[in-house]
Amino acid sequence: MKEHRARVTGLTGQSGAGKTTVSRVFAQNGFAVIDADLISREVTQKGQPCLDELAEAFGRDIITSEGTLDRRKLGGIVFSDKEKLRQLNGIIYPYIIYRIITRIDELSRAGENHILLDAPTLFEANADDLCDLIISVTADENIRLRRIVSRDDISPEAAKKRFESQYSEHFFISHSDFVIKNNKTPDILTAKAEEVAGRIKEYYNAKANG
Repeated sequence: MKEHRARVTGLTGQSGAGKTTVSRVFAQNGFAVIDADLISREVTQKGQPCLDELAEAFGRDIITSEGTLDRRKLGGIVFSDKEKLRQLNGIIYPYIIYRIITRIDELSRAGENHILLDAPTLFEANADDLCDLIISVTADENIRLRRIVSRDDISPEAAKKRFESQYSEHFFISHSDFVIKNNKTPDILTAKAEEVAGRIKEYYNAKANG
């Protein structure tokens, strides 16, 4: 008998575009959510080998007096230097991918049918290879800038550096099965996400019955 594997939908997009809202809607529609940001925090906790590798690569200054990762300090290093960002990704992504694959297997064995992989760096980590379908959330830069400055308490200049390290809207559009544009109200975004969640479940159900 063939082992059950849940269908995996990847969720990604531009920083500040509204992925968190979309993820919440999918969770409410029966998708088991794997949060890659949460996994990133797990693999860089105190005592984890990934944290030791990061300290060796970027210096002990990125470790707080409590022995935890100073994400703001590390971000200041890598978001202004593309080579250092590549170095960071080369260290952390293998740890994240291993945990994502493990979690997909666990959820599949538990009988889940639909998984949402919420991963801001889905393409950079090659995690798109784990997905059956991909959704990208985009928004105009001025809107995203305002959201990021408010949400993360950073300067507009720091937010723009972060944007420069990420893929363009055109990239996300051309590499996704569904694109949700979020330039309007939260209610409109929620409605769009509800529609896409329904369409994706219909697609997977048709594939399963076909």
